[in-house]
Parts: sequence; C-alpha cells; structure tokens
Amino acid sequence: MTTAFEKMDKMYRHQRYFYDFTRKYYLLGRDRLISKLDIKDGNNNLEVGCGTGRNLIILARKYPNANFYGIDASAAMLKTAADKIDAARLANIFLRAALADEYSFDHTFGLKRPIDAIYFSYSISMIPAWQGSIENALGNLKSGGSLFIVDFYDQKELPGWFRRILKGWLKQFHVDYPAKLLPFLAECEQEGQGRLTVDSLYKSYSFLARFEKF
Repeated sequence: MTTAFEKMDKMYRHQRYFYDFTRKYYLLGRDRLISKLDIKDGNNNLEVGCGTGRNLIILARKYPNANFYGIDASAAMLKTAADKIDAARLANIFLRAALADEYSFDHTFGLKRPIDAIYFSYSISMIPAWQGSIENALGNLKSGGSLFIVDFYDQKELPGWFRRILKGWLKQFHVDYPAKLLPFLAECEQEGQGRLTVDSLYKSYSFLARFEKF
C-alpha cells in the first residue's frame, strides 16, 4: 500500500522546482496570515504542511529571535525547503518529515513545552485526516496560543463558471475544501476550547480562521 509520504513525494517530485512561482497567483491570503501572527522573542511556531519553506523563511527573517518549525509529508519538498533555508543562512528554522495528525511537540521536535502558534497555509484542504490534524494541532498548542488556517473557501460570492474551473483545476492536485471544517471549529468554540474568528477573503475565494485556545 502506498503511504501518505510516498503519495506526496510523487506529487511534488517535479512540482517543487516551480511551486513558489506558480502558487503565488492563486494561494491568496498567505501574507494576510503572516501579518496576523503575534510572534515574540523565544516563541516556538509551527507550520503544518510547510512545503518549500516560503512562509517559514519570511517569518524567520522578520523574527530572528523566535523559532520556526515546519513539517511536511513530502521528503522532496523538505529537501527544497532545506536548500532554500541554507541559502538564506537562517538558523532558526527546523524541519521534520511528519504527518499532520501524528506529530508531537516533544517527540517530534524535542520541545519541553507546547507550541505558541500553529498554522496551516493551504495545506488543510490536502489532508484527508483534516479533523484529526486540527485536534492534534490543538493538543500541541499552549493555552493562550493560536491556531491559524488560510485556505480555499466555498467561492459562493464568485461566478459559477469560475468555481467550476477552479475546483476542476484543484482536483488535479487532490485539493478539496472540507465543508465541515469551519463548523467543526465552531463546535470546538461552543465546547469552550477557545475563541474562533473567521474572515472571508476575496469574495469567499479563501478564508482566514483563527482559533485562540483557552
């Protein structure tokens, strides 16, 4: 049976070389997410599905006294990320191969305390076990920390023809917006786990969610 690691490597073996150039045109809202992160010196921050390391590098440069961790299921993508990080001479980024629903702050990264902020940047829509991944993120997040998610939304405010073309294109990359995701986070809020805020971006093309853990 093909593992999740093997599937991701197969998908990104060649795409990783032009990933950043092409994705900047339609992964809208990533910089909005970066601007919302309240990062302090000494904080530990994790990107789940870090890909080529684009977001990590931006943040590590902006906050040189904070620590940034990234996990991905694709060893090929992590190799590209590691090469870019080395070229940028950044010593505050740490990468690991791991699945979103299986990592832990202590065993995966050797940290002694939960993570200050965790974010998914256009990765949750590619994770079949998205609910388990969110639960795992909240379990690895400190009280008072924040979970951020930016990803494709329902595009209800956009023309039908555009939605059909976009969904057809994204299907080729196994991307599928999980309609139950935001209701699940709302349930977590109702259960008293934290506070949820959601912003619709670019006429519901994408969304930015923040869940502040109590």
